[in-house]
Amino acid sequence: MRVLLDTSLTLRGPSGTGVYLTHLAPALEAAGVEVVEAANGARRAPEGGSGLRAAVNLATDAYWMQRELPRRAREEQVDVVHHPQPTLSRGLAAPPAQVVTVHDLTMVHEPGAVDPRRRRYALLAHRAAARRAHAVIAVSQATADDVHARWGVPVSRIVVARHGPGQEPEIRRPRAPAATHLLYVGDDEPRKNLGLLLAGYALYRAAAGDAALPLVLAGRTEARGQGIRVVARPDAEQLAALYAHAALLVHPSLHEGFGLVALEALSSGVPLLAARTAGV
Repeated sequence: MRVLLDTSLTLRGPSGTGVYLTHLAPALEAAGVEVVEAANGARRAPEGGSGLRAAVNLATDAYWMQRELPRRAREEQVDVVHHPQPTLSRGLAAPPAQVVTVHDLTMVHEPGAVDPRRRRYALLAHRAAARRAHAVIAVSQATADDVHARWGVPVSRIVVARHGPGQEPEIRRPRAPAATHLLYVGDDEPRKNLGLLLAGYALYRAAAGDAALPLVLAGRTEARGQGIRVVARPDAEQLAALYAHAALLVHPSLHEGFGLVALEALSSGVPLLAARTAGV
């Protein structure tokens, strides 16, 4: 089987979907699948933005999905096009088949945590893509149940394929004898509930005084404050070191389809303090 994998999201900075794609291609190849990778290199990171950049990104995304990606699929004569989120190339007639991955339905469960314009688009376009796709990959049973119940996709077209630990064993480090910080991994999009974490951390510092550990925020965020250190774009080695020296990972997300960073922490032996949500 020959699969075209859209790896565009790996170019937009650290993210759970980027980690998923980075590990998916070699895993498919190890299973005997021939993988052709294609990415929209014209898009600017980060994903969000406003004004001119946002408009350019929207136009670039549309051109890539509806013109360039179908052209690549036809040139490469692939059997399957795999989209790592619920989007389809409408002008691409089967064959090849189109498969989408659905990570979560945050826009349904936490509408206030998603930009209203993005939510309106996602509710319509993502649902339509999932319904039209030849198969839907859900990263957890919770997400699979959502895709069926909320979007009406038949169970027969949904496949649950859970994530594995995001770190390669060769770069995973043993736990340090003494912890040096608390750790948060992720960006500051509303559903990640970073505001609650920062409020809780301020209370912790007030109670612990000089014994309080710093809070390391690993990801894109504008958050600043006493005791807070930001590592905006950690590479795999940096992230492994942050896990190794963390007293615990704090994961207050409002909704997750899977919770990859929680699995990364536990696989590294780091205690986890997480909100009780469907995918964690």
